[in-house]
Amino acid sequence: MQNSSVSPLFIQRYVENKAEVRAELQQGLLAKTATTSPKYLYDALGSRLFEAITELPEYYPTRVEASIFEQFLPEMAAAAGLGHTLIDLGAGNCEKAARMFQALRPAKYVAVDISVDFLKQTLTTLQRQSPDLPMLGLGMDFSASLELPVEIGAGSRMFFYPGSSIGNFTPADALPFLQQIHAACRGQGGLLIGVDLVKDHTVLQAAYDDALGVTAAFNRNMLMHINQLLGSDFNIAQWQHRALFNTELSRIEMHLDATEDLSVRWDGGERRFAKNEGIHTENSYKYTVESFMQLLKNAGFQAVKPWQDANQQFCVFWAKA
Repeated sequence: MQNSSVSPLFIQRYVENKAEVRAELQQGLLAKTATTSPKYLYDALGSRLFEAITELPEYYPTRVEASIFEQFLPEMAAAAGLGHTLIDLGAGNCEKAARMFQALRPAKYVAVDISVDFLKQTLTTLQRQSPDLPMLGLGMDFSASLELPVEIGAGSRMFFYPGSSIGNFTPADALPFLQQIHAACRGQGGLLIGVDLVKDHTVLQAAYDDALGVTAAFNRNMLMHINQLLGSDFNIAQWQHRALFNTELSRIEMHLDATEDLSVRWDGGERRFAKNEGIHTENSYKYTVESFMQLLKNAGFQAVKPWQDANQQFCVFWAKA
């Protein structure tokens, strides 16, 4: 038996390149329709604001997904099998995966996240609570590449990607990402993934534009983060949050719109915005059960099994490699 002082292993793959970040931000801001990557929503304050969003009555995905796991976890464990290396993509505070340890009995837990300092804190605490489960923290941007280190080991792999984060990818980008996961399974194990479903547009829009304005604060906080990264002079008082459901593309879009004619400047650049001109900050694609099952099969997975809540708002899929 391992003693309670055991520490998890950490491997740091992601190192922020400030010049690359500045170039990416400038390119997005100077595009015909200004745009930014949703990853810039998640600085320290942004991560806390998102945790607050998950507590809001309008924001159903976290609550409904948790109810699906609570109801069907024994079935999921029976379908997936026990003793895999559990690879948690975008692990964050590791809470969702930790609730599954007893049912899934993983041989090893691998927590993957771009924010390695936050991950170190949470994984060190979790290791104390589960001293007999080998743990590995992996700091990497898995959306760019899913090259996993040899330290993960040779066992069968169960990838875990909850929270409908797959919705941040366009369907065209989601397919190669899912193909990378399929290849990384190496013919064993599979993928357990949470997916938000198409539903009444008023329910969707309220989830991304709550009455209390927490999502608006989350979106506008990105401008403060960009000011730090780019040295720009965004004034958040000049911007308002807007969320809409794009029926044609089956996605929620988040935008920040200028409330007046204005200019944003940074060292070496400037962008003028007319009143009501926006910055496109995030997409969240919504699927039907059938369309996402087909996407998984196109990526190479077989024997796809879905579990839904009673109101058919959300779905968790097990896809066997």
